[in-house]
Amino acid sequence: MNSPLITTELAADEAGVSTATIRKWVQRGHLRPADARGRRRLYRLEDVFAAERATHRASRNR
Repeated sequence: MNSPLITTELAADEAGVSTATIRKWVQRGHLRPADARGRRRLYRLEDVFAAERATHRASRNR
């Protein structure tokens, strides 16, 4: 089943972080856009939550 794609803004809202954090996760390789429409990047919600878990796990292990 294909999950719906969401914008950076909605991804940030769902994860409880800022849009800058979403962009930072992409830059650091924690999150990859599932698609792009022009300059707008779209993400799968489960990928956003996986990136959130990975970054929280990494910060706890420091």
